[in-house]
Amino acid sequence: MAAPRAGVLALQGDVREHLRVLEQLGADAVPVRTPTALASVDALVIPGGESSVIDKLSRTFGLREPVRARIAAGMPVYGTCAGLILLADRITDGAPGQQTFGGIDVTVQRNAFGAQVESFETDLSVATLGDPPVHAAFIRAPRVTEAGPGVEVLASLEDGSVVAVRQGRLVGTAFHPEMTGEHRFHALLLSMLRDR
Repeated sequence: MAAPRAGVLALQGDVREHLRVLEQLGADAVPVRTPTALASVDALVIPGGESSVIDKLSRTFGLREPVRARIAAGMPVYGTCAGLILLADRITDGAPGQQTFGGIDVTVQRNAFGAQVESFETDLSVATLGDPPVHAAFIRAPRVTEAGPGVEVLASLEDGSVVAVRQGRLVGTAFHPEMTGEHRFHALLLSMLRDR
């Protein structure tokens, strides 16, 4: 059986790290910068970076509507940090005119934990992934402030802040597993392709 072809939206952010994880999991991993490249992949990772910049560049490169169409058609997508913001149906504290791709019925607050100097790491229990806990790095991270009835909360901090969610074939985390050697969220993305 051919390796699943998984893309990483390569407009801005930590693209290389996600490509490396997907390759280690046996995927044919490719950067996605054009609608043609997007059409060639079976799943997509939207990386961390600056959500407002990725939004603007997606419109400049003609990717916004194709990404939205693929999400609506059921393509598995995993968003980390800025990627979670871009998968949210609603954002608070967005840049002027900032838009999202949408798909997950959540409201997300940008930079919810403060500036980069307030970045932190912690271990999270994620029942879907089992043991051991997920070691998560939060860097200018968002948090989910409201989740609709169809959204599964995968992980929360001790203070109740929701930091990982899933709705259908869409998964979003406020943290960066690709930076801590955690591959199970990427494996979950690829498993959705096998389950189709």
